[in-house]
This record gives sequence, structure tokens and C-alpha cells, in this order.
Amino acid sequence: MKTPDPTEFRHALSRFTTGVTVLTAAEADGTVAGMTANSFTSVSLAPPTILVSVMQGRTLKAIEAAGMFVVNVLGAGAERISGHFAGKPVPGWTPDFAAFGNYVGLDGALANFACRVQRRVEVNDHVLLIAEVEHCHACEADPLVFYGSRYRRLAA
Repeated sequence: MKTPDPTEFRHALSRFTTGVTVLTAAEADGTVAGMTANSFTSVSLAPPTILVSVMQGRTLKAIEAAGMFVVNVLGAGAERISGHFAGKPVPGWTPDFAAFGNYVGLDGALANFACRVQRRVEVNDHVLLIAEVEHCHACEADPLVFYGSRYRRLAA
């Protein structure tokens, strides 16, 4: 069997429906670094623990310097926010942020998980972060989902 090429691999992965999250972390100067991520999962309920896959770059540097970050689960209609943090910033537009103690997350997210990094595992061009959830908040609304390399909404 041959190893799939990147295009084939990406296409096959696109058949797995995921929610859309944005990871946020405060930088030393107070600005907020963030990135869109769909590799997010729960690991343990006691203590509450999650895992995220973070690509090398500004957001990872901010998370590692602070030792903490927020996972923001996006609701339906938040494509603009997702795109902004996926490297397609909207000129002149800044999302609304909210403070959760010492954490900074996205205001109006479907759910927020304020996390403290426990472990770091390097895997190729990404780093897996295992983190304990110190605070979470959720509201009732439809999620933004990603399938077939496109944003989707749940059907009634």
C-alpha cells in the first residue's frame, strides 16, 4: 500500500464532520493571538482535560509563553470569525473578546474552555497540547460545522 499524497489525505479527512473552534491566548503586550482549529477533543472528565492540535506559529508561541489559552467553540453564522483566525483577516475588523479571569476568549462563542497547559507533544509540523480546563461556559445555539472543506449548518 502506498502512502496517500497530501491532496488525497486532505480529501479523505474532509469526510469527517467537525465543529469549528478558535484558540486564543494573550501575548505579553496584551494583543490576542488566535488560530482556527478543528482538532479538539475531550480527554478526561476528572479532572476536565482536553487535547488540541496547534500548528507552529504565533498562536503556539503565545500559548506556550502564557501557559494557558481558551478554546472557543463557534456557533452558526461565525464563518467570518473562523476565516479571520484561519489566515483570512477582515481588514479593519476586530472580533469582540471577553475576559475569563486571566484568560481571553471570544465574546459570544457557543462555548469557551479556559485551559492551562499540562503536556506538550511535538508531532511533525504541529504540537499536541493536553490541557486542564479551569473554567467553561456554554450557551444553547446551533454550532458552526465543517464538512467537505466547507462550513455547514445543522439541518432541522
